[in-house]
Amino acid sequence: MSTNGTAGTELSPGRAFAAAVVSQGTKASVEFSTTITDSFPGFKRRPRIAVRGLFKVVKTEQPQIKYWYETRPQSALTGEVIDAQLRQEATFEFHSDKAELKPTTAWVQVNPALLDDPEALATFIDYRLLVRLCTAENQALARGPGGERVRGLLETPGVTRLAARETPIASLLAACDRVEQVGGSADGILMNPADYYRYFVGQNGLLRDLADMGVRIARARMVNPGTIIVGDYTAAATIFDSGRSVIRFAEPPKGIFPREGLAVCGEIYEALVVHLPTHFYVASLV
Repeated sequence: MSTNGTAGTELSPGRAFAAAVVSQGTKASVEFSTTITDSFPGFKRRPRIAVRGLFKVVKTEQPQIKYWYETRPQSALTGEVIDAQLRQEATFEFHSDKAELKPTTAWVQVNPALLDDPEALATFIDYRLLVRLCTAENQALARGPGGERVRGLLETPGVTRLAARETPIASLLAACDRVEQVGGSADGILMNPADYYRYFVGQNGLLRDLADMGVRIARARMVNPGTIIVGDYTAAATIFDSGRSVIRFAEPPKGIFPREGLAVCGEIYEALVVHLPTHFYVASLV
């Protein structure tokens, strides 16, 4: 495999990179024709889904995509809208914009002793670098600041914040209701694991009721404890995905590691666009 080789789909990312290290050493760099955060081996048996699992994903080869989005009224209405009280979305405004696919990157430091043991190196990449990259993607999709990075849900203008109700369950269900009151369907919830286990597990079949309704729950530290993000993830947002990734040795920027060492980075390229910010609610639980 060449220094800038392309890996086939028959090998795990770790095995493909380990094979490149055999021939290229610390100059190895492997490109993949897949988004390797989908390739973490743990997904084959774990019931927990990543944040990207809430959204629909559209593959694109374009570095920049044009998309549509809809907002609550931002300018004065010039006429009466029939049944606006019944269908509040009838008064919403339509817009279009462009988004660039941005890199999401994660790093690990590799003990040099692994370089001459392809099997150990492969499992290290598959179970540590891919986990770090999944975590970085979770952070980007939930709270990415935009700019040179992916803009996440919490940084999207027009997403509504809701005050807490009398109980955390009431807060969650009220947010689900708000999604449906603007014509959507609450099919996803993103929450901190602390809230999942503190407020919702074992609550008289609540999680089973939600699952039976087709509501998926992703647990991620990237949502502040005490808040949840409820929305119509299928209809209201899209991950535009390049379908390509890279794993390579590289010099990490400052602030990545607390000490020096041989470093490997993994990178994916995508953009999250929110078509209907009106269909997402950040609800306080308490």
